[in-house]
Amino acid sequence: MVLSKRSVFGTNIEMGFGFMVLVLVALLFSFSPICVFGEKHENPQNHKKLRFDKNGEFKILQVADMHYANGKSTLCLNVLPSQNGSCSDLNTTSFVQRMILAEKPNLIVFTGDNIYGRDSSDSAKSMDAAFAPAIASNIPWVAVLGNHDQEGSLSREGVMKYIVGMKNTLSQFNPSEVHTIDGFGNYNLEVGGVEGTDFENKSVLNLYFIDSGDYSKVPSISGYDWIKPSQQLWFQRTSEKLQKAYKSGPMPQKNSAPGLAYFHIPLPEYASFDKSNFTGVKLEPDGNGISSAKVNSGFFATLVQAGDVKAVFTGHDHLNDFCGKLTGINLCYAGGFGYHAYGKAGWSRRSRVVVARLEKTPEGAWGDVKSINTWKRLDDQNFTQIDGQVLWSKSFGSKISWNTCSNLLAFLLLNYVTKFS
Repeated sequence: MVLSKRSVFGTNIEMGFGFMVLVLVALLFSFSPICVFGEKHENPQNHKKLRFDKNGEFKILQVADMHYANGKSTLCLNVLPSQNGSCSDLNTTSFVQRMILAEKPNLIVFTGDNIYGRDSSDSAKSMDAAFAPAIASNIPWVAVLGNHDQEGSLSREGVMKYIVGMKNTLSQFNPSEVHTIDGFGNYNLEVGGVEGTDFENKSVLNLYFIDSGDYSKVPSISGYDWIKPSQQLWFQRTSEKLQKAYKSGPMPQKNSAPGLAYFHIPLPEYASFDKSNFTGVKLEPDGNGISSAKVNSGFFATLVQAGDVKAVFTGHDHLNDFCGKLTGINLCYAGGFGYHAYGKAGWSRRSRVVVARLEKTPEGAWGDVKSINTWKRLDDQNFTQIDGQVLWSKSFGSKISWNTCSNLLAFLLLNYVTKFS
């Protein structure tokens, strides 16, 4: 029997004020066993330059939760009775191929639980098959890890090492300039402007990829893992460096280039939305419908303080596919993609597409990013496109100040003190 995450952990964020203090102490004075000390695993192709195309667009295809195992012999979960006899991992492969042909992305991002280790007879072979459509397309692709990738024949470290060595990937094991960081697969990519323009050597779009972990390593805290202080420090420093470079010559800019962040497990702040303030659906049945860590490590506040990230994209909760905006940042799910992953019979598997578009300069050349849009496609008969929305626009985008973030944190803290005193 394949167990879904819902049968293992509850989803309520059970934190009183005193518990928060305990967690902060644990975070500051303990080191996770998944820390990496100065290791380098590089593939020369991983430094290939990404840039906007001649039409001034950069399109990203997000594939979440493939749960790939053994191919044809691995049957689908939660599909219609008419599909039970013929549906397998190959349906997932077909969907990836279909998305690539239809959308022609500039980058493919796999956001974890790429394979389902428990059911895979050989993790390396499962990854070969899972990523095969991306490799065959010759389109650059990247991956981060989820909570199930390491449950097979390779450790979490081993899975990421294997991914980094695969063809056409820009995935990185960890930032080479950082000697100590939690997790495997923390890295960033810069997307340059159109070749031949004044912005060709500027990173006009910044992409951050982070390992959100698998399960809590703190004995007194059950449930899922969280993004650690070492990762947040790396993100802060990287964001500061990129913003400084963008605002200096050549072609110094007044504002920061927009950024996007991709990881697997949703932040606790995803629970802030209801039907009135998001686009998409929230169908996960347990608790508040969000399977985040019980620890709020403060990464959302870190994102707000940095000011450049306009949207976060996760997977993990297969029956959620919504986007909602909180304090200037869009928090988005992709929706479940894989057929060997739990789903809902009659509810189509789906994928998220994001496209950033450049504006024209007064001289008629391509400049910096004007807007970021998103939509989803369903793996149904009509390959239906749904829920198109603008995530960010230069015309209406505004940087959220640290004062705003401080006020938000003070409000949340006051609520905790009031509730648990």
